Amino acid sequence: MSPDSGLADARVARHPLEERRTARGVVSFRAAGAGPALCLLHGIGSQSGSWAPQLDALGARYRVIAWDAPGYGRSDALASPAPVAADYAASLDALWDALGLDRAVVVASSLGALIAGAFAARWPARVAGLVLLNPAGGYGRADSADREAKLAVRLDRLAALGPAGMARELAPGMLSPAAPAAARALAAWSTARLRPDGYAQAARMLAGGSLADDAARYDGPVLVVAASGDTITPPAECEALAAAFPHGAFRLLEGPGHLAYLDVPDTVNALVAEFAATCLKEATA
Repeated sequence: MSPDSGLADARVARHPLEERRTARGVVSFRAAGAGPALCLLHGIGSQSGSWAPQLDALGARYRVIAWDAPGYGRSDALASPAPVAADYAASLDALWDALGLDRAVVVASSLGALIAGAFAARWPARVAGLVLLNPAGGYGRADSADREAKLAVRLDRLAALGPAGMARELAPGMLSPAAPAAARALAAWSTARLRPDGYAQAARMLAGGSLADDAARYDGPVLVVAASGDTITPPAECEALAAAFPHGAFRLLEGPGHLAYLDVPDTVNALVAEFAATCLKEATA
């Protein structure tokens, strides 16, 4: 057990896991606060508990919902072994219905950006704005051999290391050398609790997805945030995704790695709060 595992356990325990039975199956999530809604979507190697710093801080001003994507936490896996982003988006829509959530600012990290883009393209009236942190664009526009190769790398690593091994050996670029112990603890906590079935489904969605395709279909405000220490979704790729949205803005953070919301949580929380306040003010003007 990592010496920091207790730190992560205590942080996550502040926001107990909840469940709702929805029209698309059981979905688990963590929640905090009241007021205008923020919905947090994790990446492929994370889950709802990794958003503990955001639940802690942003819950003071907003109703914050951090979901577990299908196949993560206690959320039911999707029926298809090779789902697409729209399948995940439909599960998110069903959760919002079950929670009585009409509209929210969606904050998504990495793979979560593909889900956020698909959701916003299909239900734009429900989205007050998008914050995409180190977004994964998917490999849907690559040739089939490249897509299959990238998928094989992820599935082979899962088979070789398992979730516990992946947690011990976080991929380079996930966090910066200056990341605090709490960030490393939460990243490892999340990865160690991956479900292989859910991870494999998400990896196939990533291999076939294309955020840029959905981006053109969402006309609302978008903030894309990149990090200079991120070698997984490098800044240039993130900036290109921002340009794919009709109203996409781009922001580069100097220093953090791919999991910027863990690496520099205070900075990310301030960006999210400022962006959300602007979106929600415009929505009520």
